[in-house]
Amino acid sequence: MFPVLNTERLRLREIRESDAEALFQCLSKDEVTCFYGQDSLETVGQAQDIVATFAKNYLEKRAIRWGIERIDTQELIGTIGFHAHSPKYRRVEIGYEIHPAHWRKGFASEALKEIIAYGFNNLDLTRIGAVVFLENQPSSDLLVKLGFIQEGILRSYIYQNGVPHDTYVYSLLK
Repeated sequence: MFPVLNTERLRLREIRESDAEALFQCLSKDEVTCFYGQDSLETVGQAQDIVATFAKNYLEKRAIRWGIERIDTQELIGTIGFHAHSPKYRRVEIGYEIHPAHWRKGFASEALKEIIAYGFNNLDLTRIGAVVFLENQPSSDLLVKLGFIQEGILRSYIYQNGVPHDTYVYSLLK
């Protein structure tokens, strides 16, 4: 059963097919995807494919991606989750995005704290990593605020719009 996590203002839940439109509204915005490692979505069908991929990855125990839903409005405002899961080595990488209308309101921090606790307490992780474009200062600041340590730079690590970008690598240990 997919784990549902609740915080003061958010419900982190399974992403459903009915979320494709909200996911499209978020991932079709260049200001969201410019540091995401994928091009902006052009159709709701692409969002439907992403929903299916999230579900498949969860079933195969390769990743888990939660929808970030505001409890007060029941609006899906983004997603957050773990990918590159390596149970043998007790590690994952974390990723997240929030619709710009909900930036700078503490939602990403609130969701991150909850899944970090879930990862260490329920998945028995030792390490949670994060890869962040050098230019994505808000994400770097958020990770450092939550205790992540910057370990270095991965050169030409992620392609965005056909261009290789350097990224910082961060980690948080249990």
